[in-house]
Amino acid sequence: MSRIALATYDPGDVPTRDPDLAGLVGELRARGADAESVRWDDAAIDWAGYDLVVIRSTWDYSWRAAEFGAWVDRVDALTRLANPAGVVRWNADKRYLGELAAAGVPTVPTDYFAPGDPVSLPAEGEFVIKPTSGAGARFAARYLPGEHGTALRQISRMHAEGFTAMVQPYMPAIDVTGERALQFFGGRLLHASRKGAVLTPGTPYDAAKVAHPRLEPWTPTPSELALAQKTLAALPHPSDLLYARIDIVDGPTHTPHLMELELIEPQLFLDLHPTSLPEVAEEIIKAAR
Repeated sequence: MSRIALATYDPGDVPTRDPDLAGLVGELRARGADAESVRWDDAAIDWAGYDLVVIRSTWDYSWRAAEFGAWVDRVDALTRLANPAGVVRWNADKRYLGELAAAGVPTVPTDYFAPGDPVSLPAEGEFVIKPTSGAGARFAARYLPGEHGTALRQISRMHAEGFTAMVQPYMPAIDVTGERALQFFGGRLLHASRKGAVLTPGTPYDAAKVAHPRLEPWTPTPSELALAQKTLAALPHPSDLLYARIDIVDGPTHTPHLMELELIEPQLFLDLHPTSLPEVAEEIIKAAR
């Protein structure tokens, strides 16, 4: 019997925000695995006692980056971690978008400004600012042309907290065609979803956002599938992946562009795609063996 840990975050006194967790633990147990969900930062856990540790919803990692990175390395040295430490470390810094763009993957154009760098903002058009280490639209904001004063104050705050800022043109097609998420598991397309725009003008960067508004099932187009495959082929460790989510938006010419690549703790949307649950559980059990 395989012992499997699904690593999650500590929700405190409120219910977990991970709708997939309980059902996935139940499905793994029904298939004969000794599975449980555990907090990644629980010092009492003996990680070496598991055959596989799957990073599922460690959703507080981005503002505890050093602590999380040390945990990733420690668990990876003790047992099998999915995804592996090298993949997680590479994906934790969104400057990976620049590497994928250099490899020929169509991505949303991005400029990066580390603390101490001189900052320049787009002279025209809407734009987005967010940190290179973040999740769930944390510290992300959308700005109208001319709102440079507020945008620079956001970057100053981010720099003061040690974050590198990334600046991107806003892709207006998101307001029409949304953002598509293609979820791969065990090397195959599992399912796809589409959501509406997360960022609206005037919403403060430090305000809470709805991370997946108007979520619905989606059938990927051939061009979206081609972009996803090209992205996966360009990764430094493509053969080591258990799961990957490719988030896609339409660019200025209505061609798919990579928005983000989720290799650490992507929500699987199993509540939206319940028929995918058995396949996810089976792939996890195979990885544990």
